[in-house]
This record gives sequence, structure tokens and C-alpha cells, in this order.
Amino acid sequence: MNEQPTSLPAPAPLALERSAQLLAQLRAALHAGGGWLPFDAYMQQALYAPGLGYYTGQAGQFGDFGSDSDFVTAPELSPLFGRTLATQVAQVLQHHELHTVVEFGAGSGRLAAQVLGELDQLGCAPRQYAIVEVSGALKHRQMDTLRHAVPHLFERVQWWPALPETFEAVVIGNEVLDAMPVKLLHKHANGWMERGVAQEGDDLVFADRATTLLPPAPEAQALPMGTVTEIHPQALGFVRTLADRLSRGVALFIDYGFPQHEYYHPQRHMGTLQAHYRHRVLDDVLLWPGLADLTAHIDFTAIALTAQEAGLDVLGYTNQAHFLMNCGLLDRVADALAAGPEPVAPSSTAALCATTAASGGSHYLRQTAAVNKLLGESEMGELFKVIALGRGVDAHALRGFARGDRTHTL
Repeated sequence: MNEQPTSLPAPAPLALERSAQLLAQLRAALHAGGGWLPFDAYMQQALYAPGLGYYTGQAGQFGDFGSDSDFVTAPELSPLFGRTLATQVAQVLQHHELHTVVEFGAGSGRLAAQVLGELDQLGCAPRQYAIVEVSGALKHRQMDTLRHAVPHLFERVQWWPALPETFEAVVIGNEVLDAMPVKLLHKHANGWMERGVAQEGDDLVFADRATTLLPPAPEAQALPMGTVTEIHPQALGFVRTLADRLSRGVALFIDYGFPQHEYYHPQRHMGTLQAHYRHRVLDDVLLWPGLADLTAHIDFTAIALTAQEAGLDVLGYTNQAHFLMNCGLLDRVADALAAGPEPVAPSSTAALCATTAASGGSHYLRQTAAVNKLLGESEMGELFKVIALGRGVDAHALRGFARGDRTHTL
């Protein structure tokens, strides 16, 4: 079995047992496939194998730094993220008389709670908030989060096992596209080969096979020998399905990625595939299948072109910093700081003064640190992008792209 680095905290025994069960299934699939699996098939199993995959076998992936979680998402950093996103959602709901919000991959449920709560405050809570979630464990966590955070709106929340044949809605997908399995390509002296997974002794290893697949960008043909990169057939298939079913509405996808000319740039000659475990990036992406998150950055040009070919309009594309500021994040920060921390009730006046001062300073630091991460050019502000796809809607109803729109760079 692939060797554990000494610098990493060891998984719990039950987690290791679950990973061993998944590894046995992967070895059986390798045997059935003649000793080789394309990487997207491996990634599908590692993330979504029933009861054993990363998203289907556990529910504790999301959380703060220093916890037992593996990564932190924007809604976990600050409730201001979801409340600000809700401003854009509200604008579309009201301008186009839509009554449904659909969220793909709702994670811990915090984003849904933030968006629903803010829409309620704005007087435009949707009649239906639908969540499309493949993980039973996460579905239960989302239910608990929403019952606690917005109990008066909980009856409006539904979990869809699949998309209906046709629907009208505002669609939200925060860090959804990056979790869709990718194919890997490796450039050899005689051209591109597909990289998959094989077994060498007890270890899983990479192995290449001949392929007719090519990276979609012309720039990729000039990449040096040894380059490893990704293509995204599953994400593009998802966009086609969405285009086929969304009769009217807007889809907002927030994820890390680049336009094609940056995605297939020589500086990314080792690709963007990563494995995340306990807020660390693993050197070995095949270590502990089912226990580490596997992600790849998004080729937003491919997403936009596929959407257009399938009949959707590309309504906007910008970085997360511009989108959030256009939607009023800084005003919300000012309001949150002015409101101060939650009140406390210590046992004496002296303790009250000390506790209030300490909590006030801590509140300020938490708020500013979270906002700096959401907006910072070296943090999520630039790496994360927002793309809006739609049908039958007015692009002017998208204030998130009013300044800093980069659609022309796709």
C-alpha cells in the first residue's frame, strides 16, 4: 500500500478500514480492466463509491483550520459570503419572477442557510430551495444545519435525487465543478498519452496508454515533453445536461480555475490535480483512496464554449473579489463590524469589561481575516472565478459582473 509520509497525521482506524475496502474494490476494477484504469474512473470511485468514497463515506470534510477537516470553503470562512451571494440571487429572482433556487453539492449546508436567511431578510425567500446532493451523509448534515439555522424556512427545502426534465431557477454551484472526475494526459516524445492507474506490488501507480484524446487549446500543442494536464469531459457533460433542462434562469458557478490560454500555459506543465488531506496538499494523489479530496482547476473557456454550443448564454465571468464587491460585501463587512460580537454574560462587571474587549478584538480579527482571504489577490479573490450561464434572462440583472467583467478573456 502507498506509504504514509511521516509528516501527516494518521487517519483513524475506522477510516483506514474504509479506505482498505475501497482499495479492494479498486484492485478488482483494475483486474477487470486488464490492469489499468483511466484516471477519471479512479477519481469517480475515490470520491463517490457508495458508502466508501470521499464524499459518500463521511461528512466531516468541511471545517476550520486546525480541525479534523480537510479543507475550508468560503461559506465556512464567513457567513458574509453566502449573504453577499444572496444579493445577486435576489436580484435575479425578483427581476425575472423566479421562485426556485437550486444548489448543487451543498456541502455542510452553511451556504444554503446563509442564502436562505438573507433572502428571507430581503423579502424574497423562494418558494422552493432544492439541493442536489450525491452523499447521504452530507444530506443528513445539511438537514441538521438548516433545521437549526432557518427552522421557519426548512419546509421549503427539498433534496432532488436528479434534475427534473425541465425547470426554472437560479442555480448555485460553489466548488462543484472542481470535484468532477477528470481525465489526465501526459505528453511523450511521440505525442499525448492518457494517464491512468495501475498496480505495482501493493502500490497504486500511474501508467500511460495510447489515446486519441488531446487538450482542447491550440496552445497546448507547444507544451514541453513531460507535461501532465487535465481535460474535463464530465464537467462539460454536466453543463450540457443543465442546458438541456434549464428552461429559464441563471446558473452561477464559483470555482478555482483559469481561461484556456492560462490553463494550458507552460508554467502549469504539471497540471492542476491535487489531493487535500487535513488542510495539506498530498504529494501522492493516490494515497489513502477515499480519505483525501481530489480536485482539479476548471477550464472556464471550455465551460463557456460548451454552454454556448448547448444553447445557454454566457452572462458574465469575473474573479471572486470583483463579484463579491459588486454585490456589496464591503458594506456588509462594515455593518458586521459595527454590530460587534454576540453579547456575553460573565459573572462580574470586571469580567464583563475584559470579556467584551477580548471578544470585540477577536470579532474584528476574524471578520477582517475572512474578508482578506475571500478578496485577496494571493488568496481566493483572484484564484476563484464566477461564471454566469443562463437562458431567457437579462444580463443587466447581474450586478455581480457590473465592474471587472472578463468574459472577453474566455
